[in-house]
Amino acid sequence: MSEVRELLEKSGYSDKAIEYYVKKVNVGSIEDASVCESYTGPCGDTMEVYLKIQSNIIKDAKFQAIGCAGAFSSGSALMEIVKGQTLEEAEKISEEDVINFLGRIPKQKFHCACLAKRTLQKAIKKYKKGETRRDSL
Repeated sequence: MSEVRELLEKSGYSDKAIEYYVKKVNVGSIEDASVCESYTGPCGDTMEVYLKIQSNIIKDAKFQAIGCAGAFSSGSALMEIVKGQTLEEAEKISEEDVINFLGRIPKQKFHCACLAKRTLQKAIKKYKKGETRRDSL
């Protein structure tokens, strides 16, 4: 695993971003999720977000992805950020918030933070419309 860590460091990932990727923080599904939504970005990476919502508060958040280290570290960070937030607070999170939370990711991976944000926004929008979760990836 040290080779992966070394490669990611050389690529421009912060220690925190590497930890989130290596430890697969918040990666998985939520069996009784309030909403589940996926999105495929222009790069071809796909993310699926699971949210457990009670009284307008995100109680739990997980994701699955088919993508690179940038997608996984960004997804991990965003799920960590939104836990305990209201839906309205979560909707206001920007790509910069995700990147700043991680400390640093390569510039060419900034779109991964956008992928995570857009997937989250789609999930919240779906929940607010009263649509039920769908089967996962």
